[in-house]
Amino acid sequence: MKNTTEVTEFILLGLTNDPELQVPLFVMFTLIYLITLIGNLGIILLILLDSRLLTPMYFFLGNLSLVDLCYSSAVTPTVMAGFLLGDKVISYNACAAQMFFFVAFATVENYLLSSMAYDRYAAVCRPLHYTTTMTTGVCARLAIGSYVFGFLNSSIHIGDTFSLSFCESNVVHHFFCDVPAVMILSCSDRHLSELVLVYVVSFNTFFALLVILISYIFIFITILKMQSSSGFQKALSTCASHLTAVSIFYGTGIFMYLQPSSSRSMDTDKMASMFYAMIIPMLNPLVYSLRNKEVKSAFMKVVLEVKLSLGL
Repeated sequence: MKNTTEVTEFILLGLTNDPELQVPLFVMFTLIYLITLIGNLGIILLILLDSRLLTPMYFFLGNLSLVDLCYSSAVTPTVMAGFLLGDKVISYNACAAQMFFFVAFATVENYLLSSMAYDRYAAVCRPLHYTTTMTTGVCARLAIGSYVFGFLNSSIHIGDTFSLSFCESNVVHHFFCDVPAVMILSCSDRHLSELVLVYVVSFNTFFALLVILISYIFIFITILKMQSSSGFQKALSTCASHLTAVSIFYGTGIFMYLQPSSSRSMDTDKMASMFYAMIIPMLNPLVYSLRNKEVKSAFMKVVLEVKLSLGL
């Protein structure tokens, strides 16, 4: 369908219009974004600076941190500006760009999590063949494939959404340009576009979840066969962080997107999206580092080197 839109800008309603909440929410989201920046950049720097972390697991974790940083940055600064300046107007092209990068990096994370599940399968179920299974080439192909699928998926959603006509309301009942929130404003028939949204999201989600599920079925079978309690605990702790991240990511994503527009509540979507776009990128570095001895050791090593270089 040819794009005959007359809308040149959108108005983001944001999380609330209560003037008394603008400053407290600005402070809260600024802190969340700073923790996200420090946490994810910290993970990336530790992996780059410590040769002990140059392994497949940390290669994927570094990419996950980069992706979390990117898709949080596609949304959070806009929300902060809305609270601080009260400017909730976003141009048509800026809205499309924000949607593109958010969807792209969220999809990349989807496939990175499935790649990490396969990596955990190789580490737990085939430890003697781990180095020959998860080679540099295999890791690179899995990561590149995640980015290719992410940006391809985003292109489909952008084309699907902005091929519609927007000739009536331009008020987005959301705090950023998310696909369902913008699509619902269309004055043309959006039935096909909604089907494309549901089917494409379903394919990406359930394909990745299938890889994760199969990987963990084999992992749990292997763990149950272990006779050593220390081996059992080590295997379980190896997978715990990844399982936590998977549960949070997919639980929120399925709730957000895999429901028809007729049963969709924008206020509920806002809360789910806030968790998805801002809280998860902040939590992931904590989930993967708090109980990780190698990350803690790398952090202490960097701190010691900085102290020595400063003569402290």
